[in-house]
Amino acid sequence: MYPRKTMADFLGDRVIYRNLAPCDPSLPRLADVWQDVGLETFRIPRKTEPVYAAAVYRFLQTAQQQRGLPPLTHLLFVGDTPMNDGTSARNLGEYLPMRGFIGADRLSEPRQVKIDGPLMLANRWQALGDFLEWVREAGFPLNEQTALLLDLDKTTLGPRGRNDKVIDRARINAVRLTVEELLGDCFDEDAFRGVYDRLNQLQYHPFTRDNQDYLAYISLMAVGQIYPADRLWDDLDSGRLTGFHQFVTLCDARQRQMSDGLLSAHREVVTNLAKKDPTPFKSFRYREYHTTVALMDILPDDTPEADLLAGEITLAGEVVEISEQLASQGVLTFGLSDKPDEASLPRPEDAANGALPLHKITMKVVGGLGD
Repeated sequence: MYPRKTMADFLGDRVIYRNLAPCDPSLPRLADVWQDVGLETFRIPRKTEPVYAAAVYRFLQTAQQQRGLPPLTHLLFVGDTPMNDGTSARNLGEYLPMRGFIGADRLSEPRQVKIDGPLMLANRWQALGDFLEWVREAGFPLNEQTALLLDLDKTTLGPRGRNDKVIDRARINAVRLTVEELLGDCFDEDAFRGVYDRLNQLQYHPFTRDNQDYLAYISLMAVGQIYPADRLWDDLDSGRLTGFHQFVTLCDARQRQMSDGLLSAHREVVTNLAKKDPTPFKSFRYREYHTTVALMDILPDDTPEADLLAGEITLAGEVVEISEQLASQGVLTFGLSDKPDEASLPRPEDAANGALPLHKITMKVVGGLGD
């Protein structure tokens, strides 16, 4: 029998997704404080920007004030990527003393823990136990004036190296279903995967900006023959095509070739790009919410652990343990996710039928500090 929990069990609604609008309605939203945190105009910053840290710090201190406690004095951060999470953690360290943990399971390697300034990098999630010892030795108080910030995707749920491929599968399923619906009988799954899988590589990040909305739209236009794949690769290789906005402009000139479905998707993306929305392909992201939920707590309890980790999204037991332990000592827990709100929260009509935010959905817990 696998234990089950929701992220809300140890975070409550102290969760923010990409739009920096805390799920706790008592906390301010970025739309309320964007000038105070240093933005010249309202926009949604990405996780690695200093202004993102400024907004998160504002939310944290407000949450602390609402607890009726003195201001926070120390921060802890747990994530999975040295670049995105590591940068975000270091930026937060500009406000308060910070210690961060960047983890992943790489079980084919010898166990390794490395200290890089205020960060501990480890190739085992179990090393979170070492992290707590390191923090204590550094004199960090694990009490009411410390906050624990948890990255959600591929850290708290679907932990990297253990269960993250299932999160990827949910997203790919959403892209595939979106493209299939829009192309109908013209959909060619092999052609779609040929474009999507190739573009979803580091070498094409300057073009796609590692933005899955961009990737979904490009795949749609390529497989839909608005910008055929052969031409796409030729133009990318030759340097004639260098940016996503250029790609959209070129597709815009071919609107007459688009079916009604393609035209609707194209106009959706163009409209949202004009608003500088970082999530321009919202219809794809709404579908991603459903494909993600569809992979949570679906297998029976007698499923072998390896099959479970390959088949559904689970919670990292080590992260759950330290969160509950620190929360019991008064530490303020807070969840951060760069996943778009549209892929994380149900639409009103779905919520009316009982759909829940991702942080309130029950998942099995796998792993633990003592395993």
